[in-house]
This record gives sequence, structure tokens and C-alpha cells, in this order.
Amino acid sequence: MTAPPARGADAAGLALLLATTIGWGLNWPAMKVLLAELPVFTTRAASGGLGFLVLLAVALALRERIAVPLALWPRLALVSVLNVTAWMGLASFSLLWLAAAEATIVCYTMPVWAVLMAWAILGERPRPRRLAGLGLAFGGLAVLVLGRGVAVGLEKLPGVALGLGAAVLFSLGTVVTKRWPLGLPPTTSAVWQVGLGIAPLAVAAAVMDPPALMALSWPGWALVAYGGVFALGLCYLTWFAALRRLPASLATLGTLLTPVIGVASAALLLGEPFGWREAGALALTLAGVGLAIRD
Repeated sequence: MTAPPARGADAAGLALLLATTIGWGLNWPAMKVLLAELPVFTTRAASGGLGFLVLLAVALALRERIAVPLALWPRLALVSVLNVTAWMGLASFSLLWLAAAEATIVCYTMPVWAVLMAWAILGERPRPRRLAGLGLAFGGLAVLVLGRGVAVGLEKLPGVALGLGAAVLFSLGTVVTKRWPLGLPPTTSAVWQVGLGIAPLAVAAAVMDPPALMALSWPGWALVAYGGVFALGLCYLTWFAALRRLPASLATLGTLLTPVIGVASAALLLGEPFGWREAGALALTLAGVGLAIRD
């Protein structure tokens, strides 16, 4: 049997990839603004609920198989907690200590951690290039945390720890999914992962957060809608569509635009500082991630 020809980049795939990275990148400053009005659990439960409904409507419109085999539920629940609950919860809490640009840089170290997870779980021993990428990413984190002095870095340490926790657990979810694929249609997989992953955050919001949605401003509602309908709902769909049209390596490299857009939009829209510290941390992190995800 001959191997299928390698896919090249097409214009539609690149446009879908660009839309995805812009949508995800802009969501970081949007979340930072929204958290000034809403507690974390309520913020994520509201946007996640909207995203779930969008994805479910699309899956039904595409007539994808929604039913999940009984034996698959434990694995689906595990990856949902890792890819959605932990990622969305911990990354959002990191914004309470970090600027949007800082949180974006920390959280998007996830491909580097995936290298270590793949080594531990899949036995994929990293090549020297990937180990170098890990070192560069650590250098970027050191510049980000210590660039304004040890005292300031210690104040930000809880946010850095939460952001790293989100990145590490998301990477673990990625490797677990690779080791034990779910075998579901792509939109259906996203529907159930978002639905199951949001459920613990919604319960936590109902138990721990005061009822704050009714006092939310109109701009706040717009940001909730953006995070749910676009960043969590439609961007997942454009991502899956891009993956169908582009080589996986090109699509993965394209996601490196997300932290760039997150940092740039935070500086432009929120007036966050962008000096040598932010530029150096971003450059080192992107270089490290770029090395880590190369074949």
C-alpha cells in the first residue's frame, strides 16, 4: 500500500487557522476584563455553557453521532477534567495574579510539558532539540518571573504556579488522548469534553460564588458571549476544520500565533506594559515551544 501524499497548505486552511489563533489570543485580555466583574467560577461556567450549546447545535446540524459507548465514559471524563476543567479553571485563576500577557506566556508553555509527558507515558524519548526547547521555555519563565526583581516575582508566584498547572494538566490530557484515542467524531468529542469539563466549574459557581450575573454590565455580557460563542465554540470548529486541511505540524506551529496575539492585544487594549521583560520571555518561550513541537 502506498502512503498518501503529504498535504500542503491551502488558503482556506490557513484562513481557518488564522481565525482560530486570533479568537483564542483575544480571549486572554477579554477574560482579564471580565474577571473584574465576575468571580472565576461564574465566568467560566457562563462562557462554557454557551460554548457547549454552540458545539451541540453544530454537532446536531452535522448529524454527527452524539451517543458515547458506555466503556468510553471514564476515559472521556478524565480527558474532560484535564483538557477543560483544569485548563479553564487554573488558567483563569492565574489572571488574578498575572497580567493577561503574562498568563498567556505561562500557559502556552504546554507543548513543552507535553514532551515530558510523552516521555513518561508513551516512552517517546525526547531528542536533544526538544530538550533544548525545554531549557529555552524555562529561561522565558525565569525572565518573566524575575525580570522585575525577586520581590515582584514572588508576588506573582501563585499566578505562575496556577498557569503552569493548567499547562501541565492540559499537556497530560493531550498525551492521554494520544495514547488512548476516544474515537469520537471531532465535534461530538468537543461537545462532551466541554460539557463534562464545565460541569464541575458550574457546580463550584453555584456553591461558592455569589449570584453576580444579574449585575453584569452590557460590555460584560458581550465578553461572556465572545468567550462562549466564539473563543470556546466557533474557534474549536475552525480548529478542527483547519486540521482537516493542513498538515498537523503546520497547524500546531500556527498556534504559536496565539500567545503573540494575546500579548499584543493586552498591550493595545488594556495598556499592559510591553518592554524587554515581556518581549524576552515571549521570544524565549516561543523558541522553546517551536523546538519542542518540531518533528
